[in-house]
Amino acid sequence: MKNDIIIGWIGTGKMGSSMAGHFINSGYICNIYNRTYSKAKPLIDKGARWCNNPEEVALKSDIVFTMVGYPEDVEEVYFGESGILKALRPNHICVDMTTTKPSLAIKIYELVKSMSADFIDAPVSGGDIGARNATLSIMVGGEENIYNKILPLLELLGKNIVYQGKVGSGQHTKMCNQIVIASTMIGVCESLLYARNAGLDSETMLKSITKGAAGCWSLDNLAPRIINKNYEPGFYVEHFIKDLGIAIEESTRMGLKLPGLELAKSLYDKVKNMGYGKKGTQALMLALEEISLIKQ
Repeated sequence: MKNDIIIGWIGTGKMGSSMAGHFINSGYICNIYNRTYSKAKPLIDKGARWCNNPEEVALKSDIVFTMVGYPEDVEEVYFGESGILKALRPNHICVDMTTTKPSLAIKIYELVKSMSADFIDAPVSGGDIGARNATLSIMVGGEENIYNKILPLLELLGKNIVYQGKVGSGQHTKMCNQIVIASTMIGVCESLLYARNAGLDSETMLKSITKGAAGCWSLDNLAPRIINKNYEPGFYVEHFIKDLGIAIEESTRMGLKLPGLELAKSLYDKVKNMGYGKKGTQALMLALEEISLIKQ
């Protein structure tokens, strides 16, 4: 058992559960909290120690990781009545891996630093597959010396870990990631619609285009799910809509108008309005099928 560092983990959802599990499997003592106890139970069965709130996690841990859903969840976890900041002590390190607002990352950093502790923003990309296989791409913002200190821990979670710069840079990089994915998913779905209507075998078609200039993670991992009508989440539609909303908000603040991003957001809003907010991002296909049928 590794006793030199005690890990705290808050958020055991679709991705967080797998990520925390890698620390446990690597021999770390791991204190965990999740709003729904049942979602944390598999980790407790593996040896994690249950805590009743984020404050207790921070009290009993050296480094606290957070991986929750929305910016308001991050605020509650850090600033709430039983939040992390209630138990923060000098030299504590907090790492938020949630995709959230860059301005919120800066706000947390400033408060944490005022308490002689440290904060890193480190959102991830790679979905449930990347979380499960510890192959996530991790985008890190914060002080470089703190990044170097936690790098061995991040390496247990991902394969592509890049220090982006000052606090908030990780979140801005994640917005770049989501902007690319948003338009890419439109292309993936529309290509499958085109193939179907052209009389092609979609799986055979993918054998060609995944190895050419169109090749990308979404084609490799999500196109096969679409073909098999598997719309279960690797990453929730409603969470993706949250991310796209943040990207639009940040773009507006910088004086940018990104029409492709706005189109993708409107299409994903349609997916949610159809009742598929809890499905995976590949459920965009369901909205585009409806639109294409109307046009026919």
